[in-house]
Amino acid sequence: MARSSFLLYHFSRRRFSDSFRGFFFIPTSLALITCLSILFYIYSTSNLFTHPHETHLHVLKSAVGSSAFSPPSHQFIRVPAETPYFSRGSEFSSKGNYVKNKEVFHDRNLFLEDYKEMNRSFKIYCYPHKRDDPFANALLPVDFEPGGNYASESYFKKVLMKSHFITKDPSKADLFFLPFSIARLRHDPRVGVGGIQDFIRDYIFNISQNYPYWNRTGGADHFYVACHSIGRSAMEKAEEAKLNVIQVVCSSSYFLSGYIAHKDASLPQIWPREGDPPDLASSKRHKLAFFAGSINSPVRERLLEAWRNDSEIFVHYGRLTTPYADELLGSKFCLHVKGFEVNTARIADSLYYGCVPVIIANHYDLPFADILNWKSFSIVIATLDIPLLKQVLKGISLDEYLMLQNNILKVRTHFQWHVSPVDYDAFYMVMYELWLRRTSVRVPLSTSMDLIH
Repeated sequence: MARSSFLLYHFSRRRFSDSFRGFFFIPTSLALITCLSILFYIYSTSNLFTHPHETHLHVLKSAVGSSAFSPPSHQFIRVPAETPYFSRGSEFSSKGNYVKNKEVFHDRNLFLEDYKEMNRSFKIYCYPHKRDDPFANALLPVDFEPGGNYASESYFKKVLMKSHFITKDPSKADLFFLPFSIARLRHDPRVGVGGIQDFIRDYIFNISQNYPYWNRTGGADHFYVACHSIGRSAMEKAEEAKLNVIQVVCSSSYFLSGYIAHKDASLPQIWPREGDPPDLASSKRHKLAFFAGSINSPVRERLLEAWRNDSEIFVHYGRLTTPYADELLGSKFCLHVKGFEVNTARIADSLYYGCVPVIIANHYDLPFADILNWKSFSIVIATLDIPLLKQVLKGISLDEYLMLQNNILKVRTHFQWHVSPVDYDAFYMVMYELWLRRTSVRVPLSTSMDLIH
């Protein structure tokens, strides 16, 4: 009996010991695998582990005499912004050996053909509101010329409502416009920042009850436009809208779950400027790179820490002592660095003043990425590679730099707003992005009414 009791104790203790060891082995193994995966990701997306002589530059040369239009080989070509264009294995060495991909558009012929069709046939129905509507200030276009950091939202609506794209016959509409202005609602004391989600929920409930169009598709053929980052979360209390509605927003980060790149579209954030862009031939660019702005994100803190005392890369925070335009005109490269959001007006500023934009904003779904080949007129750098910034920029040959700047002259018209729109300007480019996202199958209104009843 004693012997059997001893055996029972021995084996039960052994089983407990084995399971106890297994309890620690599993999470330890998972932690080790996770660490290895993180290290592999960093290695594959950063140059921090490469030898300086192995660094390659993914900059694209362009024929000087190429056409002013050269655009998408396929609708919905993505150009991920977090992929550094100077990464290992890219198509250019630091000496600028040209290989391919020199055009500013993905496919010139397809773009021009589609653009013509879009201009001819694309129709949008806007939900009507009277001037005595209690929220006319947020639902109707502004009666002045837009200005400021978030002017893109107001410009688009103001120009759209006077354009030939608007139809009063909903049966002919490809898309339906939700005309509320996030920028105006956030300053309305009746709504404010805290009440925007409730306003949008109630607005969508009202149109779904009073019109048949929403219920045909659950809002999938509807869109709204917003430049302030609050607009990205405007649909949080309207679940169906959050999943289906096309967002045209400045804060276009595909790292965030609320933004879906193939469904939504990036609106360029543009500070309006009067007159034609400056003559680049007269500008003397003595500075290698320039940045000015608030230090309001870890990415900007990292930039300041690495380059605040450098003699060639000028990183400013606080108020500038010299005109902002002079700094842009006097710099070869202008840095767009993620702040609170991935977007700022700095890219459009850079293009306007002929300064090659350097984009340091992981996961930024760049404006018009379905159309424009961003590699041909900008440099994109992963945030991890901020310490390599000077090495990358100095590795760009004079021929490559002139190619980048020459391509800026071709694309900067796409980053300008006009009260009376001009072909291929920002308004028409946003319209083209919406045209790509239209559905080719329309549900007849009579059928949708039958489904409702």
